[in-house]
Amino acid sequence: MNLNKAILIGNLTRDPESRALPSGQALSTFGVATNRVWFDSNTKEKKQQVEFHNIVAFGKLAEICNQYLKKGTLAMIEGRIQTRSWQGQNGETKYRTEIIAEKMQMGPKTGGSQQPSPKEPQESGAPVEQLEEIQIEEEGPTDEIKTEDIPF
Repeated sequence: MNLNKAILIGNLTRDPESRALPSGQALSTFGVATNRVWFDSNTKEKKQQVEFHNIVAFGKLAEICNQYLKKGTLAMIEGRIQTRSWQGQNGETKYRTEIIAEKMQMGPKTGGSQQPSPKEPQESGAPVEQLEEIQIEEEGPTDEIKTEDIPF
């Protein structure tokens, strides 16, 4: 049995970009940054490493990502890892590793300038924070997608 599953929790590095495939299916691309923090055992110094991930969503999930996510948003992305290759303009083979999103869950809302919804309790001037649990499950693209059909 084989398993190709990635689960990331991080912040978006850019707003989602929306496109449509020639078949009319929605496509959304965006980046997510994750970090790892540890203490060096020799120097007792705090260290940090950041990884940047390319995310691709299709169909209804792509539409929801475009509608609700923006740069800086905390999100959990669950999907599979895929590496594709193509020939660059100079004839050099290029590679790109992406996470093909299958599920997305948004992080907590920030208080501040947003108006609370009718379901949220309103306190005297205190900002309201609530965990937004939106989870979209999708089987993935229904049509076979060829790399030459992707417009980027």
